[in-house]
Amino acid sequence: MASESLHESAKALRPETIDRHRAVSSLMEELEAVDWYDQRIDAATDEELRRILAHNRDEEKEHAAMVLEWLRRKDPKLDEHLRTYLFTEKSVLEIEDEAEHGGGGGSEAGAADGCLGIGSLRGEQQNPIRELALFAGTGIKP
Repeated sequence: MASESLHESAKALRPETIDRHRAVSSLMEELEAVDWYDQRIDAATDEELRRILAHNRDEEKEHAAMVLEWLRRKDPKLDEHLRTYLFTEKSVLEIEDEAEHGGGGGSEAGAADGCLGIGSLRGEQQNPIRELALFAGTGIKP
């Protein structure tokens, strides 16, 4: 279930942060709805109902794409990541290796620069929007 509550006091947050939280929660809800519709489509035995549910699911994909685009426009780092990964043909991991290590194969590059190739140890969290954007079937168009 999508998170609707803030993790910090609203008084301590900028309005932009609260709006971004609303958008992230909405995106999560839209993608969750896509998943629920997929399950209902699989379980339904009536073909007309299956077509209606598929139509509704695809509307949720459009909604997710709209919110994701709003987030992209408001967050330059998210924009950068989406431009790196979306609408590409290579393996996502290969693209990451090229973006992070210049395509040198992670371990070989790590030997030269001292990097162990295990990612950040600073406690930085993965960007959930980036992960959601990679979710197959979002209907997002370039």
